Amino acid sequence: MTRPVTRRHFVVTLAAPAVLAVLVGCAATGGAVVSAEDDQAALLARSKAYWTLIQKNDRVGAWAYETLSKDPSATLEGYLKRGGIAFDAVEVRGVRSIDGDRATVSVWMRYSLPLLRVKKQEVVVDDEWRRIDGAWHHVQRRSAMFPTQ
Repeated sequence: MTRPVTRRHFVVTLAAPAVLAVLVGCAATGGAVVSAEDDQAALLARSKAYWTLIQKNDRVGAWAYETLSKDPSATLEGYLKRGGIAFDAVEVRGVRSIDGDRATVSVWMRYSLPLLRVKKQEVVVDDEWRRIDGAWHHVQRRSAMFPTQ
């Protein structure tokens, strides 16, 4: 003997798989959405690691933190040819802004330009970062003289 399908039975039958799919999806992603504080902490950690490598003149290690490393037309060899700046001291001072996948970090640095015999210059810069594949990457400026080009 078949029972007539009630509206309640019909809704429960359709809703149960939908709720299960949502729960499984949350479990697969860890069940948590990245908070603004976590995002800021991840950016600060990547920025500090990057600038530590740069200060130690470990450009090969720093390459993995660069947006250029994600560009198929860029090469590590080309990246290593850039430079000429010796960083005497670097301090990541904090995140100035995060806007979606773009961010700015305040960085104080003391640097020298040995080829030009310029020593111990100090500056605070707004260092640009971009999120690629879920990780923050440093945006290399093309020119210190013309940063927008």
